[in-house]
Amino acid sequence: MPTAYADTSAIVTVAFHQPGAAETAARLNNFDQLTSANLLEAEARAVHARENRQFDQLILSKIQWIHPVRSLSHEFATILGYGYLRGADLWHVAVALDSFPDPREVTFLTLDNGLWKRRWGFEYE
Repeated sequence: MPTAYADTSAIVTVAFHQPGAAETAARLNNFDQLTSANLLEAEARAVHARENRQFDQLILSKIQWIHPVRSLSHEFATILGYGYLRGADLWHVAVALDSFPDPREVTFLTLDNGLWKRRWGFEYE
């Protein structure tokens, strides 16, 4: 499997050794390329600070950052047309849609079951 878009829940699960961490780490390691919006770093650092834990930059070392260069208004509207997502979740899905117009090109990795009440066209896990 060549490319995955990882959201914060997948990375934090591994970093905090939460239930499913070993399986998630193995899954992340199966991809040739890991991508994400740099929002992931802000969210991961915030979780570490909230839990009073030391942040290890190494957890992000394999991720290639995606920096959209235009407004994602079209993606936001499309996604919200299917139902509500919180802002950070909306941003992650919109960045993935912008970066991979053909959802078959990427697997969206998340452990946030609430994010996937509906399928957004991505293969997700």
